Amino acid sequence: MSTPFRQFQAFHAIIQRGTVTAAAEHLGISQPAISNLLAQLERRTKLKLFERTRGRLVPTPEATVLFDEIDTVVRGLDHVNQAVFDLQNQKAGQLQVATNHALAFGFMPSEIAEFSKDRKNLTIAFQSQYSGKIQEWVTAGLFEIGICEMPVRQEGLTQQHFHFETLCALPADSDLARHETLTPRLLDGYPFIVMGTDHMVSRRLREAFHSEGARFRIRSHTDLFLNALNLVKQGLGAALIDPFTLRSDDRSGYVVRRFEPSILLDIVVVTATDRPLSAIGRQFLDQVVPRMAAMAVDDAARSRDPL
Repeated sequence: MSTPFRQFQAFHAIIQRGTVTAAAEHLGISQPAISNLLAQLERRTKLKLFERTRGRLVPTPEATVLFDEIDTVVRGLDHVNQAVFDLQNQKAGQLQVATNHALAFGFMPSEIAEFSKDRKNLTIAFQSQYSGKIQEWVTAGLFEIGICEMPVRQEGLTQQHFHFETLCALPADSDLARHETLTPRLLDGYPFIVMGTDHMVSRRLREAFHSEGARFRIRSHTDLFLNALNLVKQGLGAALIDPFTLRSDDRSGYVVRRFEPSILLDIVVVTATDRPLSAIGRQFLDQVVPRMAAMAVDDAARSRDPL
């Protein structure tokens, strides 16, 4: 014998809310409708579920046993209905985003916090990793959105490109801090902390020094812009730092100057070409992409301050 779920739901609401009136309000139906559902349930089950005592419905022992059995089911359906509502209003689901380390220390956590503020049921998968691994993750479907450095070496990725001007960080007590703009000639022989010799910023910086006939002196190699900045704070030398790392730092112990010629960091937002973005993913990119674009530079605006 099958029993329509609505009858169980009415019965559950009466016990949970205490009165037919409160149960009707909870389910959004009339009092006669909920009384009718209860009568149908008693006829179907051939059980007396309530006694009326002093104008109130008192559950019978049979009703107590039945309530315990259906409580999990009814609550489960309520959660399903809420999840459907949240998904329809982009307030639930999962945000899956992986970024390079530069964005992970301040920019991306701030964006995620703002995005999730009115989405209490949103779950978040957020990782920072090296760019090649991020591309592999998005291709494999482990993450929906990837933000990484160029080049893109994986097939099947949709790409949005951005270019960000790096700035030169110097120890606060450096004599070179008196200059508003630094050049390879001014920094001839000055110790540098670089992001590995093959990194695009290091390679472009080395080429800039070579073009002006200045000596490019490497004091230290590291794998993160944040590491390079911390070494600058300790007085080990200068470093070109991306705007995201500078924004998330307390700006103490060093000074920042523009470097000419401009050295750019190329960033790309990648998603899988063969999988549609979720509504949550689209909403998140609608928030983040314009803010990244506002910090980026183009050929007509290289002199704009990215900070």
